[in-house]
Amino acid sequence: LIYGSLPQFTVGLQHKRHLDFAVPALVGSRHDSDNEVYFSAAKVWLALWLDRNVFLNVNARYSRANQGGLLGFGGELDDSRDLLLESSGGLFLTRKMALGVEYRQHPQNLGFSKQHDWRDVFVAWFPGKQLSVVAAYADLGTVATLPDQHGWYLSFAFSY
Repeated sequence: LIYGSLPQFTVGLQHKRHLDFAVPALVGSRHDSDNEVYFSAAKVWLALWLDRNVFLNVNARYSRANQGGLLGFGGELDDSRDLLLESSGGLFLTRKMALGVEYRQHPQNLGFSKQHDWRDVFVAWFPGKQLSVVAAYADLGTVATLPDQHGWYLSFAFSY
């Protein structure tokens, strides 16, 4: 990821399923579960810009998930899978703090509500190997006919 000239490549399979499919079925979703295949490339460049480390991750996801799967899979407008782009990138301001952006594309499978692509801007702080703190502003557009779904996000993660 860091020292080679090529990015790190990943191929994966995700299985997603709903425990309660009532709402997705009501809005026109066709499937309560589905498999997604993805291909990912990630790279870190040391001292690339302003003597700072830069990271980039680009994913291609083959999916028919509505709102990332929250509203089921497929729909009356389209029941086929699409190749969708997801990407994140950023700049390490210091060794322990990064500033970045993320983007996630969504298909248009459901007729009741337009699905907007998701995007966010974040700041991440890593004070130690076991702790991370992330603050972000996310814009999800319209979600299930509710417009202007945007707001702040704060996460604390601790591992041992």
